[in-house]
Parts: sequence; C-alpha cells; structure tokens
Amino acid sequence: MQETTHLITYIFLFFSLYFEIFLLITYLEKMGSIKEEDKLIAKGVNKYPSVSIIVPCWNEEQTVSKTIHSLLNLDYPKNKLKIIVVDDGSTDNTWEIIQKFRNNPQVEIYSKENGGKYTALNFGLAKTTSELFGCLDSDSYVHKDALKHIITYFQNKEIMAVAPSVKLWQPKGVLQLFQKVEYGFGIFTRKMFHYMQAVYITPGPFSIFRREVFDKLGGYRHAHNTEDIEIALRMQKNHMKIAHAHSAMVYTVAPKTIKTLLKQRIRWSHGFIKNAFDYRTLFLKREYGNLGLVILPMASISIVSVISVASISVFNIVNAIISEYLKIKTIGFNFNLSNFSFDWFYIDTELVVIIGIIAFVGTATMVLTSRKMSEGKLRLGMDLIYFFVLYMFIAPIWITKAAYNAIFSVKTSWR
Repeated sequence: MQETTHLITYIFLFFSLYFEIFLLITYLEKMGSIKEEDKLIAKGVNKYPSVSIIVPCWNEEQTVSKTIHSLLNLDYPKNKLKIIVVDDGSTDNTWEIIQKFRNNPQVEIYSKENGGKYTALNFGLAKTTSELFGCLDSDSYVHKDALKHIITYFQNKEIMAVAPSVKLWQPKGVLQLFQKVEYGFGIFTRKMFHYMQAVYITPGPFSIFRREVFDKLGGYRHAHNTEDIEIALRMQKNHMKIAHAHSAMVYTVAPKTIKTLLKQRIRWSHGFIKNAFDYRTLFLKREYGNLGLVILPMASISIVSVISVASISVFNIVNAIISEYLKIKTIGFNFNLSNFSFDWFYIDTELVVIIGIIAFVGTATMVLTSRKMSEGKLRLGMDLIYFFVLYMFIAPIWITKAAYNAIFSVKTSWR
C-alpha cells in the first residue's frame, strides 16, 4: 500500500514541478516583453474607442454605489464611456440606491426580472453599440488608470479581449490576507498564460471585449454560473486572441468567512470542471497550441492531484494516529523531554520528501515573483505564512466538493 501511495505522490509531484518550471522559464524569457508593454502603456494611445461597461447587480446595496463611482472616476474621455447598470430583480434597496445616478449623462439604469448574471449581461449588451464592451461586478472597483492601460492592448488588431489584474480590496484578517496572496499568484499565472496565448478565463471584474466577439459568437451563456470561463474557452475554440493587462488593476471584495469562501470556490472549481468537459475537444489538440497541449491538461491534472494527495495525507495521518494509539495501549504512555536528543540520522531523506521540498520552493518562488509583479516590490509578510499554512488545508475541501458536484450533477448556486 505504501509503495502505491508513494508512486501516486511521485507522479503528481512530477507534474507539479514540470508546470512550475515551465512557468518560471516563461517568466525569465518574457521579462523584457513585460518592460516593453510598460513602455507602450506609458506612451498611451492617440485615439480612444467608445466603451460600454455593464454593471449587473443583484442585492448589492452595500457596494454598488462605490462600484459606479469608481467607473465615473476613470481617467477616460467622458463622451467615450457609457455605464449601463442592470438591476437583476434585487429584493433589497439596490434599485433605490442606483436612482441617484439617473441624471448622470454617462449612466443608464435598467431593471429586469431575476434571471442570473449572464442574462443581465446580455440585456446590457443589447443596449450598446460601442466598439468595446465590458463588465464590472457590483462588488468590485477599478483603478482610475485601468481602462487606459487595457485600451493599449487593442492597438493590436488581433487582440479580441483583454483581462485585467484582479486584487483584493482592503484585505483584513487571516482569511482575506491568505486570499490576497492567492490573487497575486493569479496575476502571475495569467500573465504567463498571456504569453502562451492560453488565457482561459476573462474575469467578471472588468474584462474588456471587442464588440465583434459577441456579434460572431453570440451572447453570454449560463455556463454553470461561470460565464467568464465559458466565453474565454469559446473564444479560444474560435482562435480569438485574449491578452492580459498586468498593470490594469481592479479590486474586488473577498469573502470574510470560511463558509462564504468555500461557497465561492466550489462554484469556481465546479464551473471550470464542467466547462472544461463541455470544451473537451480543445484538449491535446495541436491547433489550440499551449492551451490545448499544456494548460488545460495541467489544470485538470492539478484537480486530480490535489484530491489524491490530500486523500493520501489524510489516510497516512489516520493510520499514524491508530498506530500510536495501539502503541500506547500496548506499552503505555511515556513522554520524557529530558531524554530527547536531536540526531540528523532521523531526518527523512526519502526521495518523495526531497521532491516535495523542491516543489514547495518552486511555489514560493512563483508567489514572490507574483508579488513583485503586482506590487512592484518583494515584500515578506504574515500573509505569505497564512497562505502556505492554510491553502494546503482549505483548497482540497472546495476542490473535492466541486469534483463531487460535477460528477454527480449537483447544482451549485451563485449565493
């Protein structure tokens, strides 16, 4: 049994190391390209295209006003920016709160029966004729320069959509600080996927599209409550290029409790699994490049890896507890610190331990690199410790539950 568990662990550690090295090498190769992008962004554009931003909201009375204000404060020509707020049948005071924007010439306000986020997006899309179209979740806020930075990428006529960098809004407490590191790590990986032409998610907070994407592919779909994954995969299937603007910052409110965090992450992971299955024809196909040959297969393997390694770890812990219990029951409990002495001989030097340490170092390197990319400097803090301590325990829970829901067709709700 031990040989089998070690073999499984070796296999998944190999894939983990391979992927980490693959991303780090990509980063080293593209450091110059990142600097060139920064120069182009600093230079700006000569002509600003018209942009419509949809703000779909359902029971967001606490945050929607701040969301709209952040859009109005964007450093972008006012006559080129339209904000369309769609109340998707809220049952709180959201509709009353957004009335204060009714007389603003940049803002249009609509109300419809509740049908889900994707229906609100399609409703707003039908109201626009702008060159570019985007969405901002009503619990998110944009940096004033975000849109200008994103527009720079559309100077390349082949770019059909641009995803921003999403960070947490004023994270507090252990749970939100650990998510802060996770979001920073996401900025790094999405930028590497950008260079591999393998971005497979256009985040709800402020991803911007050319209008022709929806003219050619149709509107948003329910997509297992993860329409931002589905539209990106649909674009990739049709060979439409997606870029990532690493300096375009958008801030979102993080879950404050374990319950809401698990609910959110189960929905995300479940959505990826179901959409990946729907678009399984992309897998291992050379015509889809790195997305089909590397990124989607590795993302799927990582799900199986987390569940398998977590199950093996739980089995080993339970087995050790039982073994220790039987030992105590047989010879009694004898704990004496005065007889304790450290000896290097007892350090575990099995290959699986060494590979695990190397994998940890690789992950730490990527996390620190992502911090430099998102914050402009390397800074060590308690949030990094929270991430490494908590993530390995919490992530397997939501991933296992998401896989269970996907396999047994258990629906996940938005809230």
